[in-house]
Amino acid sequence: MLAAGFAHILGNRDRERPTPDPVEEARVGFGDNPQMPFEIDSIDRRIVSQVVQRPFRDRAFSAAIKTAYHDTCAVTGLKLFDGGGRSEVQAAHIRPVAHGGPDSVRNGLALSGTVHWMFDRGLVSVDDEYSLLIASGGVPDTITRLINPERRLLVPSRPDDRPHSQFLQYHRETVFKG
Repeated sequence: MLAAGFAHILGNRDRERPTPDPVEEARVGFGDNPQMPFEIDSIDRRIVSQVVQRPFRDRAFSAAIKTAYHDTCAVTGLKLFDGGGRSEVQAAHIRPVAHGGPDSVRNGLALSGTVHWMFDRGLVSVDDEYSLLIASGGVPDTITRLINPERRLLVPSRPDDRPHSQFLQYHRETVFKG
């Protein structure tokens, strides 16, 4: 079965190409006649399917985080919505799912896209008192100006929704580059 679809990769036969080859057909006359119209529909793109195995991401986690933080970034304080009324804040795992982190509100933060990226790369972290930690030399001044002036994480009002110190410690010790 594998050889049927991958025979050309395995070296069992040459890769089959459609006749005439649409790419070669599009190249004919290129440079010879610059006024020749280019037809985009004349080139067919093949469809590639791929199977990816990664940890399942629960939509309920995202909804719970956005609700707990009132659709507001916990680092910047920004509350943005797209043209369709959907919140632009993202649900970030403090202890990543790939490292055994659960889909629990206590293991999540609501972060804007840029802050989420920085948090996942260890440029930003949080101490047990919710003070923000910034990696020295890794974050440009233009980004640090977006951080709320108190330099403290904006946490949910309900204590049961606030980040757990166990997850914060894991992030500081394993992910943070500070």
